[in-house]
Amino acid sequence: MKYVLMFVETEQFAKDLAAMNADERERAYQRVNQWFIDHSDKIRGGRKLQGPHTATTLRLDGPTPVTTDGPFIEGKEVVSGFTELEVADLDEALRIAKEWPGCPVVELRPVES
Repeated sequence: MKYVLMFVETEQFAKDLAAMNADERERAYQRVNQWFIDHSDKIRGGRKLQGPHTATTLRLDGPTPVTTDGPFIEGKEVVSGFTELEVADLDEALRIAKEWPGCPVVELRPVES
């Protein structure tokens, strides 16, 4: 079964990361890289996304489509990246996601086959 893990950054996480010195930030990045290495046999793809200021949102819920710059909501949390896992079931996806050393929120969704 395939699941997409969406990594969600909060404003506080971004502030904490910015406050780190270069060595602390490098150790944080190394933990994330190690997570990808440790689970490489299950990972089927994924990418880091550019910042929310680069987003374009298309709203299709009105009488005509509306295009706006920026994320779809004014929120304090933004999806910053994603990866796709191929695992036996949700329990295995959750086990892997619980080890994520990066941003503080991970949303999991099954991929339709």
